[in-house]
Amino acid sequence: MIQALKSVRHVTTGTAKQAVSELCIPVPWGEIRGKAWGPDHGRPVLCLHGWADNCGTFNTLLPLLPKDFRYVAVDLVGHGRSSHRPPGVLYAFPSYVMDVCRVVDALQWNKFSIIGHSMGENVFDPASIWCFPQFSALYPEMVDAMVLLDSYGFLPTDSFEKKKEDMKTRVYTYEKAVERLLVGNQSLTEESAKILLERGLVEVEGVQQLATSLCFQKNIVRISLEQSLELQSRIEASVLVKSEVELFPLTAVSLFQNTVVKVPGDHHVHLNNPEVVAPLVSEFLQNKAVSASGSKDVHAPKL
Repeated sequence: MIQALKSVRHVTTGTAKQAVSELCIPVPWGEIRGKAWGPDHGRPVLCLHGWADNCGTFNTLLPLLPKDFRYVAVDLVGHGRSSHRPPGVLYAFPSYVMDVCRVVDALQWNKFSIIGHSMGENVFDPASIWCFPQFSALYPEMVDAMVLLDSYGFLPTDSFEKKKEDMKTRVYTYEKAVERLLVGNQSLTEESAKILLERGLVEVEGVQQLATSLCFQKNIVRISLEQSLELQSRIEASVLVKSEVELFPLTAVSLFQNTVVKVPGDHHVHLNNPEVVAPLVSEFLQNKAVSASGSKDVHAPKL
């Protein structure tokens, strides 16, 4: 593990006991921002969003989960309110794994659970599909349980990936930004789109720009099917896989110590209709994560 970063700070804190707090974790190129729910010394759960989203994707789900857990959801680097990487630095999955290391070191967590969302359209998702399964494979002693929301681990990349046109930063009115997000993510409701845009837009010189970096949309780090299966086999945590109906073949998660559930809904059902997902996640965390994390080495964050 890298050297721990201890200077986690609250940016804003509500007055209610279960209020949401805004977190800021310093990193060499800026900061990783996020939000926290639950008591400071609750059982730790790290929440990681999917491709081009931000930690707002958990806004409606986490308040419905068990209150004795400490949920920390972060904007992955290049997303939401977190700093972008310096010019010329790649957005590749090893870098995201290091970012997770920085976060858990700063929080001083030795063992925790993970809730992760998304498989990221039809290409390898360096921000989600690699990030939390990869971390669990490399540090199996630290992760006692994973909840995969429409994600099931590692996928081998296509042998040929079409080159995308160069992306340029565009400016929008708020209404146009909502419209663009809905067109590109048909699983979102208008209310859910507005939740994501709370952290997904930044005002620059009086106009709205997307806060998400465009650089991570091109991925040059690839692994083979054999490598993906090897990594998946190293995960020791209990896994709950929530999928859309018939979205994933069950054989894809056969290497996990897993529970697979299929629910009606779409890719963002956890955000659009959290009451459908919350009972399943709550039961899993209480029955699996709590029993697996019963040792004394679980440290609550010092915030």
